[in-house]
Amino acid sequence: MIEHIVLFKWKEDASPDAIALAINGILALKDQIPGIVELSCGENFSPLRSQGFQHALRVQLLDCDALSTYADHPVHQAVIEKYIKPILGDIIAVDYEV
Repeated sequence: MIEHIVLFKWKEDASPDAIALAINGILALKDQIPGIVELSCGENFSPLRSQGFQHALRVQLLDCDALSTYADHPVHQAVIEKYIKPILGDIIAVDYEV
């Protein structure tokens, strides 16, 4: 199994509606991309250690091939382009095998 973790920091002028659209777009990926075992995304509630990152995404995938499929999938790319990039301030992503 592969764990794919992403932290999002939104631009200061990102509206709550725009953030909600991005999160909803992310959550919808679970049922649209093969190889996803679990997917969760939520708002950070521990601002003291977060360095300003506001949301986290956790995607558990079957294997490295599934991670590649997920990364390149047109639906994933569309969510990034339409909802995430316009409001993204910063991002951190890590992948590891469990």
